[in-house]
Amino acid sequence: MRPRREAKPDPRGGARLLLFHKPYGVLCQFTDSAGRPTLAQYITVPGVYAAGRLDFDSEGLLLLTDSGRLQDEIADPRHKIAKVYWAQVEGIPEADALRRLERGVALSDGPAAPARARLIEEPNVGPRTPPIRERRHIPTSWLEITLREGRNRQVRRMTAAVGYPTLRLIRVAVGPWELGKLRPGEWREMRADRLESGATRA
Repeated sequence: MRPRREAKPDPRGGARLLLFHKPYGVLCQFTDSAGRPTLAQYITVPGVYAAGRLDFDSEGLLLLTDSGRLQDEIADPRHKIAKVYWAQVEGIPEADALRRLERGVALSDGPAAPARARLIEEPNVGPRTPPIRERRHIPTSWLEITLREGRNRQVRRMTAAVGYPTLRLIRVAVGPWELGKLRPGEWREMRADRLESGATRA
C-alpha cells in the first residue's frame, strides 16, 4: 500500500474529481465488513465516492467525485461514456474473434453492443501482484477493448465468449480521462468540468 496523500481544499469551490489507479484486489468502496482492502486505505479526501465501479480483480482507472450530477454523467449507461481497457488474454486472437467482438457477442444477459477491439503490443504496466495464472506452452496477448456499456464483468465475459479468457484487466480511460502515468495506489485531482457532447474518447 502506498502512503496516503493529503489533498488541499479545491480553491474553485466546485465539484471534486479524483483519478485513482485502483490496484488489484481492492474494493470500490470505503468500508467492508469482511476486512478486505478498500478505497479508505488510499484516499483521504472526505465526501467523494466512486463514479462507476471496477471489479475487485481488475485494475486501473477509477473516478471519484463529490458531485451527484457528475457521478450520473460518468456512471449512468444512458450517457454511453466510452471506457477503454487493456486485456491480457490466453492465446492470440484471430481476426474472426476480433470481428465478433466488434459486432457484439451473445452473452447470458443478451447481446453485447458493438465494441472496438484490436491487438496491441504488451504495454509497459509491470507485473501484477499476485501474478496472473499462466499455462506452459500457451502464449498470452493483449487486446485494447473500448465499450460504451457497463455490464457486470463484461470484458471478461466477451473475451471468454470468443475463446480467449481474460487473465488480467486494466482500465486505462473513462471518457476524456486517462490513467496516464499513475501507479497502482496513486491518485491525482483534476478539474471537474461538465462532460461535453462528443468529448469522450473513441
